[in-house]
Amino acid sequence: MATVVILAAAVAYPLIERAAGRAPLTADDVLGSSPEPSGSTGEAGGDIPAGAAGPNDDIPAITRLDPALRAAVRHAADDAHAAGIDLWITSGWRSPAYQQSLYDEAIRTKGLAEARRTVATPETSQHVSGNAVDIGPTEGAYWLIQHGTDYGLCQVYANEIWHFELLTTPGGTCPPMHDDAES
Repeated sequence: MATVVILAAAVAYPLIERAAGRAPLTADDVLGSSPEPSGSTGEAGGDIPAGAAGPNDDIPAITRLDPALRAAVRHAADDAHAAGIDLWITSGWRSPAYQQSLYDEAIRTKGLAEARRTVATPETSQHVSGNAVDIGPTEGAYWLIQHGTDYGLCQVYANEIWHFELLTTPGGTCPPMHDDAES
């Protein structure tokens, strides 16, 4: 009986995941024994080696951002600096391979349910398309939460004060936030 249940789950799980728009996970993904995904995962894949960068830095995480997003963050960072607030980009554009490695690491360390709440898959991440930035330090993120609409920048997820996307025109109204990356 247990074998039948396991086989039924093995057949149904990928179908459910595809219907939900997510790539099905393998046992290796969940157990953490899969090899590193192919493609760029270091600086060339969007990692910021120093942990933070400015909107003018010449690294792929910054240069591969959508130009309008990069300009909006540059303007916001200049104004934050003038107000005595540090505002950095802690993550910007990411390659699909780098995004997958972040997702896999979240599964290994947090479990599948929490990983889905906090890290998008490469197919759904706005970082992969260059349309999202994570902002630090915390003081800078809070400043951008208060002033982001002046630049068209909106906090997207209620559980991530650092994640911003260009979702309105400067001075406009941001759409309602999602609860988390899965919603």
